[in-house]
Amino acid sequence: MKVFLGITGASGAAYASRLLELLVARDCEVGLCVSDAGAQVLATELFGDLRLPRAEALERLLAPFDGNVRVFEPDDYTAPFASGSARADACVVCPCSMSSAGQIAAGAGANLIHRAAAVALKEERKLLLVPRETPLSAIQLEALLKLRRAGATILFAAPSFYGRPESVQDLVDTVVARVLDQLGLEHELGARWGEATS
Repeated sequence: MKVFLGITGASGAAYASRLLELLVARDCEVGLCVSDAGAQVLATELFGDLRLPRAEALERLLAPFDGNVRVFEPDDYTAPFASGSARADACVVCPCSMSSAGQIAAGAGANLIHRAAAVALKEERKLLLVPRETPLSAIQLEALLKLRRAGATILFAAPSFYGRPESVQDLVDTVVARVLDQLGLEHELGARWGEATS
């Protein structure tokens, strides 16, 4: 499976990191683009240093993956995900800032992440947006509704508790599991409703 993963400037870097790990583990061909604000969130939430340079934050994020991820800069419109003529199976924006959601909903993308999402919509491919912000204004809710009506799947980063999570990682996995479900990828990240839990 060929997946574009966009990381934007909403809190939730742990979701992005774990999703990237599991996509690579499932032999997905991953194209990655991190917005400038997304890089700041990675630096802060994963590495505890808001002043960490963008390049170093990305280097640390990608260190475990041994070149299995292709990185594109936010202004690189030569990337294959910028055109509908290139093959891609899915586009995931995780986490998805409400600014990014608004840009995509307005059709006024300012970077490759927005463009890749617009391409997914126009080509009727899987587009999965993972917002985390709360509460939401009427403007933001209307943007999400517009995106849903256009064909995007809106999957809030809202962890579940029926599997009796015991750690933050367990909570992260409840959200990432739903992303993998939407992509049709098998996983064993936790109990499903109706399954026995111990």
